[in-house]
Amino acid sequence: MRTAARITSHALIAGAPVVLLGGLALAFGPEITAALDDRAVAAWRTVFTAIVIQGVPFLLLGTVVSAAISAFVPAWVFTRVLPRSPALAVPVAGAAGAVLPGCECASVPVASSLMRRGVAPAAALAFLLSAPAINPIVLVATYVAFPNSPWMVVARLVASLLTSVVMGWLWIRAGREEWLRLPKGPAGHTPGASRAEEFRLSLQHDFLHAGGFLVVGAAAAATFNVAVPHSVLRLFSDSPWLALPMLGVLAVVLAVCSEADAFVAASLSGFSPTARLAFMVVGPMVDLKLIALQSGTFGRAFAVRFSSATWVVAVVCSGLVGWWLL
Repeated sequence: MRTAARITSHALIAGAPVVLLGGLALAFGPEITAALDDRAVAAWRTVFTAIVIQGVPFLLLGTVVSAAISAFVPAWVFTRVLPRSPALAVPVAGAAGAVLPGCECASVPVASSLMRRGVAPAAALAFLLSAPAINPIVLVATYVAFPNSPWMVVARLVASLLTSVVMGWLWIRAGREEWLRLPKGPAGHTPGASRAEEFRLSLQHDFLHAGGFLVVGAAAAATFNVAVPHSVLRLFSDSPWLALPMLGVLAVVLAVCSEADAFVAASLSGFSPTARLAFMVVGPMVDLKLIALQSGTFGRAFAVRFSSATWVVAVVCSGLVGWWLL
């Protein structure tokens, strides 16, 4: 009886939204059909579909490689290549971010693991910022999204690496131990767990989690392109001083996965290349989901201070590098 009642309740819960949506479709079918034929809705569908179709292959490839590294490569491997001096370890750790293909969701647990193994927090934080921004998957995706602007790839690499190194050095100079709640947890792989099972779980979590944000980001970007009047866009896009912070804020709100954000940036054609560069540099380092992940891992006091400082440094570095290369 209990099993039957549980099955019945689950069926009712799952079926209620279907019945509700079906009723709405029957009641408002003609209006929905007419709305779908509207030019604005057609443009929205086109932009949304293009972003998702272009971004999903890179997202899948990145999560596969990231899951393989998470399951089969011990985190202590990274500590072997870092200098003992924190000031020297920061740029090395920033450059080492290129060996972790994956989205920013994976960078927080990896940085947490590095700290548990004795890596200096400044170096681990530099790695956290650079890993989702300069890895090969992201750079190839950027090249595909900007086929006529090869310098955009170089600019993204330089600006992202510069931001991560500056933030690492800034933490050495101004960071306080009480701001950072050092992560607690096991120092290695899960005891007794199969590496294949760890790979499967990591791949499933990363792809579903990041894929959801990709869809939401694509929908938000399509809505932004269609719903925001061109006069409002020109108000920001015509001024380089307003366009950079505008797209910097947009990157935080949209929270698009770093392996797909280049396609979203490419769709924002009304803005200058430097402003779109700021979108791609800020997004993998500061967005809503990252702030939440950092708050849960390192503490709210750290997340608020570190994210705010990173946003400012990323926008400034993007402006300088964009002025130099773009």
